[in-house]
Amino acid sequence: MTFRLLTATAVGLVMATGAFAQSTVGIAMPTQSSARWISDGESMVRLFEEAGYQTMLQYAEDDIPNQLAQVENMITSGVDVLVIAAIDGTTLSNALENAHFAGIQTIAYDRLIRDSEYVSYYATFDNFKVGVQQATSLVEGLQERFGDGPYNVELFGGSPDDNNAYFFYDGAMSVLQPLIDSGEIVIVSGQMGMDRVGTLRWDGSAAQARMDNLLSAHYTEAQVHGVLSPYDGLSIGILSSLRGVGYGSGDLPWPIVSGQDAEVQSVQSIIAGEQYSTIFKDTRELARVTVGMVDAILRGGEPEINDTETYDNGIKIVPSYLLEPVPVDASNWEEILVGSGYYTLDQLQ
Repeated sequence: MTFRLLTATAVGLVMATGAFAQSTVGIAMPTQSSARWISDGESMVRLFEEAGYQTMLQYAEDDIPNQLAQVENMITSGVDVLVIAAIDGTTLSNALENAHFAGIQTIAYDRLIRDSEYVSYYATFDNFKVGVQQATSLVEGLQERFGDGPYNVELFGGSPDDNNAYFFYDGAMSVLQPLIDSGEIVIVSGQMGMDRVGTLRWDGSAAQARMDNLLSAHYTEAQVHGVLSPYDGLSIGILSSLRGVGYGSGDLPWPIVSGQDAEVQSVQSIIAGEQYSTIFKDTRELARVTVGMVDAILRGGEPEINDTETYDNGIKIVPSYLLEPVPVDASNWEEILVGSGYYTLDQLQ
């Protein structure tokens, strides 16, 4: 009797596990042009497969119609859950409605999806804090490298169609605006606000071109002391522009340039004394949290969240899990990035 009960139980577990393992997660990522999105995709596929799920991972290469088509294809293919890092967080409303009526829940990944009641959860980092950390590092670098102010600074923002860009900018300005008001920081160009400093699609070449224009228009007689950059891909373009007019040589020290995502080229630039800092967001942890959310949904449970106030997508407050970002500079890159196993030393040297 006991043997039969155990056998039946074991068979039931195998059948349940087998059926559960057939669940498929659709993962829509914005682009492979950024190393961090490649890392995000690879981490999620690995963790989902380790948890027994199948995955459908697609990159849209920053093409909005392409991402829409990919998401619709995932819905048609019968995925059980969608994980979407949106290119434009305002263009997915119809697709998410279709997903909802197909019984598919959607998790917004890193970037908030706006204007839809059908965003179930949001997994991201504390994006306001990212901006605070960027600006704090910028100010500390200015004081360290140039002594007392005033300091000539220029501002760059992220892509205006990415909700995160506003959190980064607002977080940074919570630190910088009082110093601008007091005259300790001077925005020589006068260009402020996301409508003037935003960089569509986080395009490094666009950031380089804008920095070229700023230098030629406002800095023929003045010296740049600092640049607020919200992303490493922009930072590299900004540094290239600065290098082109002689910064980093002779009597023109490198301005303090911030960043985000701890991409290899920018970490190497920090080690070389060029870019001053970046913000490390451990995408392995973001992937782990997202897998946990999906697992809870598919098991009929409630995902772990730690924020129910911050992220209003225009229709609803989206329940969120916020992870902690970590500032990285020349003093701690090895401890944070190599010590955590995110990179090997060989990758950064």
